[in-house]
Amino acid sequence: MDLQLQNKVIIVTGGAKGIGEGIVRLLAGEGAIPVIVGRSEEDNLKVVHAVETNGGKAWQVVAELTDPQASENAVKAIIAKFGRIEGLVNNAGVNDGVGLESGDYKRFMESLHKNVVHYYLMAHFALPQLIKSKGAIVNITSKTAETGQGNTSAYAAANGGRNALTREWAVELLKYGIRVNAVVVAECWTPLYENWIKTLPNPEAKLAQINSLIPLGNRMTTSEEIANAVVFLLSERSSHTTGQIMHVDGGYVHLDRALANA
Repeated sequence: MDLQLQNKVIIVTGGAKGIGEGIVRLLAGEGAIPVIVGRSEEDNLKVVHAVETNGGKAWQVVAELTDPQASENAVKAIIAKFGRIEGLVNNAGVNDGVGLESGDYKRFMESLHKNVVHYYLMAHFALPQLIKSKGAIVNITSKTAETGQGNTSAYAAANGGRNALTREWAVELLKYGIRVNAVVVAECWTPLYENWIKTLPNPEAKLAQINSLIPLGNRMTTSEEIANAVVFLLSERSSHTTGQIMHVDGGYVHLDRALANA
């Protein structure tokens, strides 16, 4: 299926690793021009070079998105380079373990800047270009907003905000023909997830336990599977889909856990 993304300039925050990298590689494979916005130029360029080696196009902007000014600067740089923006994937963030008992005001606010403030700012500054192109926005969000996780108040709050912004923007931007959707991630194997599991006393046993609770296939979602959903939602093939919060999680959130071992 031709997703009609040829030469479309699409921003992917946190596009140098994990889910973001999967989205960048798939976009490039569909002929789009993904622009990675991330804090590490080395990591950004590694993915850009990999895309170019495979015959695709990509670009990158270095930005520390916890700094509000960085979002505006990144968007300006992209407009200066390409003169247009046709899509935005808000993806950058980290489950930083700022809990109710273990956290404090300063860390809570820092986490919101890491995980939701730049979602708003990137969309705000890219909006004039998205209006011109009738582009699309996809927000990556986490199950923590719906299920809770424990000891992650700030991240859960941020993801609740991501979900709410998805619906709010879908309503506000109807008049421009801009579609806004979200893809919810549950248990997805990424470098960050791998690093986290290694900190546990018995990582192999814990991983096996988690896999056993995922109904479809008793395995983790892959970054490529998340990317497939994201890229479809960015494309004109999903031209009448907006305001949707799509779970790509093997049934982890909504299906009866008893099914996992059936």
